[in-house]
Amino acid sequence: MEHYNMNLTLKVWKQKNTNEKGRFETYHVKDISSEMSFLEMFDVLNEQLIAEGKEPVAFDHDCREGICGMCSMVINGRAHGKWEQTTTCQLHMRAFKDGETIVVEPWRASAFPVIKDLVVDRQSFDRIIQAGGYVSVNTGNAVDANAIPIEKHMADEAFASAACIGCGACVAACPNASAMLFLSAKVSHLAMLPQGSPERKERVMNMVNQMDKEGFGSCTNIGACEAECPKGISIENIARLNREYLGAMFDGGSKNSI
Repeated sequence: MEHYNMNLTLKVWKQKNTNEKGRFETYHVKDISSEMSFLEMFDVLNEQLIAEGKEPVAFDHDCREGICGMCSMVINGRAHGKWEQTTTCQLHMRAFKDGETIVVEPWRASAFPVIKDLVVDRQSFDRIIQAGGYVSVNTGNAVDANAIPIEKHMADEAFASAACIGCGACVAACPNASAMLFLSAKVSHLAMLPQGSPERKERVMNMVNQMDKEGFGSCTNIGACEAECPKGISIENIARLNREYLGAMFDGGSKNSI
């Protein structure tokens, strides 16, 4: 692949804290390699700002390998940028053209208040997980991996749901700021495994109630969440979540239905 350098104009959201109004600031970066990641480009920008005696842009990152879900940015109107099933840290600058203007914003949701610039508070996701995203097990030696037989298609679906990294792109992409794709992935991967069955009714009720308390919007099946999810989580999980929730509401629902 041909390597080239580019000059770019960046319009970046700057906001001092949650309580103050934000604004876009315009920056120019030069000689950006097409093989840099988007976050490496931001490193160059911040080094430039520090050298000029200016405040750098605050943004979240950790693994930079598409695993942790920290790199939450809306890039030119799309969560994580234009490449499908890609996190911001795995987006490379060859996705852009020389001379292009790139607009970068934080996640936009009342349940994700801006801490500073591009950094948002996603503790609401943590509280949803704390409400029921776990299984109770007996202490002692680990159970042999083959002790509980699980049908392959069920294991595969559970694994696919468990791939959710909790980045919040689904919330940022949804016009209602709904967290249903995130919640449904967390409920699904536990509900489809035998280890998660004993607490499935209590789990889904507690997690849905916590989601509502956090102020996330309702799901209207637009599908933007699935389209922007960096891990390709299917909206079929939302249908499964609804069945789990209805089954928990009505005692006549089968405990082991999926």
